[in-house]
Amino acid sequence: MSRGGRGRLVYSTEQGRADAAATREGPAASRGAGGDGVVRVRREVKGRRGKTVTTIAGVPLDAAALRGLAGELKRRCGSGGAIKDGVIEIQGDHRDAVVEDLRRRGYPVKRAGG
Repeated sequence: MSRGGRGRLVYSTEQGRADAAATREGPAASRGAGGDGVVRVRREVKGRRGKTVTTIAGVPLDAAALRGLAGELKRRCGSGGAIKDGVIEIQGDHRDAVVEDLRRRGYPVKRAGG
């Protein structure tokens, strides 16, 4: 163990890496990206070379069911898309259609962002 000038720990190989997901406790950790049980639908452009993408985060489904939902939403919007880190991405601005569809399915939905 190496200590800096004031006695504070600078670097140590004695303990393993502290993973943020492993330190979470309670039911909020199992609710998905939002952590509060609300599905958030937003429009993103930043970092996508000017292309608009509708993202859906916080859907409380396992990976297989999330793939199925993503496929149905893409067909409804007539657009392509993907799932990245548990977030559904649909090409284009389809917030209205996605929010309507998710509410019809019984999910608590919020339009997030601008």
